[in-house]
Amino acid sequence: MAHGVEEFMTHFYDTDTHNGAIFGALSELSNHGATFVTFQVMLGLLLVISFLLILGEKWRCNILAIVGIVYIYELHHLYKAAIIGGYYPGLYTSLVFPVIAFFFWKEWLHVKKQIK
Repeated sequence: MAHGVEEFMTHFYDTDTHNGAIFGALSELSNHGATFVTFQVMLGLLLVISFLLILGEKWRCNILAIVGIVYIYELHHLYKAAIIGGYYPGLYTSLVFPVIAFFFWKEWLHVKKQIK
């Protein structure tokens, strides 16, 4: 939550190229249209993920791997800050993600071994 707030407050959405590539098509829509499309996509993801979660422990572990990938992806804030030689939106709260990612993947691998 804190990371999202930092990104919002520092206008990350205006500066990040990944954000533009992923959500750029929404900028052509009205606010109402973009909100509607976002809601539909999120609802669809919720339904698919909910279905996969009820399939069993193996699928729960696989779904959690997506969270772990996000932790690794968040390292791009550190990379971008190093490239520009200063603050990049989201940098401060992203500093905790490598620590979280380490413990997350350590536990994920432990659980994955037990499931097999």
